[in-house]
Amino acid sequence: MWKILLGEFIGDLKAQKLRASLTMGAITWGTIAVVLLLAFGEGLKRTAVRGTQNAGDRMFMVYGGETSKVFQGLPKGRQVNLVEADLDLIRRDIPEVDLVSPSYGKWGTKLEVGDHKTTTYMEGVYPAFSDMRRMFPASGGRFLDARDLDAKRRVVFLGESLAVRLFGVQDPVGRTVSLDDLPFTVIGVMQNKLQTSMNNGPDDFRAIIPASTYRTIYGNTRVNHLLVRPRDIEQAPYVKRRLYEVLGHRYKFDPKDERALGMWDLVEDVKETQRIVLGIQIFLGVVGGFTLLVAGVGVANIMYVVAQERTREIGIKLAVGARKTHIVSQFVFEALLLALSGGTVGLVFSALVVAGANRLPKGSMAMEFLTRPVLSWPIGLVTVGILALIGLLAGVFPARRAAGVSPVESLRYE
Repeated sequence: MWKILLGEFIGDLKAQKLRASLTMGAITWGTIAVVLLLAFGEGLKRTAVRGTQNAGDRMFMVYGGETSKVFQGLPKGRQVNLVEADLDLIRRDIPEVDLVSPSYGKWGTKLEVGDHKTTTYMEGVYPAFSDMRRMFPASGGRFLDARDLDAKRRVVFLGESLAVRLFGVQDPVGRTVSLDDLPFTVIGVMQNKLQTSMNNGPDDFRAIIPASTYRTIYGNTRVNHLLVRPRDIEQAPYVKRRLYEVLGHRYKFDPKDERALGMWDLVEDVKETQRIVLGIQIFLGVVGGFTLLVAGVGVANIMYVVAQERTREIGIKLAVGARKTHIVSQFVFEALLLALSGGTVGLVFSALVVAGANRLPKGSMAMEFLTRPVLSWPIGLVTVGILALIGLLAGVFPARRAAGVSPVESLRYE
């Protein structure tokens, strides 16, 4: 039976080349619209989330603020100045905390290598800073370690653009750079990364030294902020609440006084980014879905016209003993084959477009967002399933209508 259906389909295809081509073209375009819109939407989501996480991965930046409530007889308007020792208290009283680091910061730090001079933002931190801020070393270098911290070594980790500005195309690792007229050894250069959020400028132009070295040179007792990362992202709200409670007890402020501490919640920032981009993805999916629906309506209309044109042929088949199921199967088979053929062509074309887009050079932030599409095979399979349903519906209803007419009436049809 399948050979008969296939033979009849090929015969009809040859007889109605233009109609079949237009039908397949509509299905192909609908498939491309759905798959590519969602592929670029998924790429946009992943790039946006990565850009936010590259500013701080699952962590809180905690700043000292100013109390806005009277607490235990103390007036409001008191300054809260955080110190490095607060991290020991946080580790002890909040076991759900995984990584911590202070951040001592200084704008206008002078850097000099030979005739190359510049100024930048310098930061004194712990080794855990690398994971929390995703400042990973490029090949051949390293980030700060515990020995650098304990020995108060004069070592520096440079952002990529800062390293290029100072050393050009030469490898900076192992070379000496002057920081505020003091010699430091470059131990690593940061890998290039997309960063859509930042504090005190992009990490690409930042110099990082051990917190202990920073304190020794500049004598700071107060930190710019503390970095805290929970062990489990699900515990982030609890850890955030405990930070207010633990530091509130130490500095004598109401734990519900949100102005006493400034808190940059990178965990919530990532969730907010995901929600925004999800809305964009839904919009793109709806647009693509309507395009596919229009294509399906086109297939249904064409199959209806085909059924009308072949009414006499159907009457002859019924008159010589063909069953209604054979008539219906023929139309359903043709509609399914057209839909799935067009869908397959659309999927292949979409895959080629995605592969080509991912090979384009990423020279700017805009290109990072626009040339990172991700082809989702589950979405592709769902699209194929929708196409099969469209083909089934497009073939069944006109075929049942045509097969339901008596042979006599079919033969009299003009």
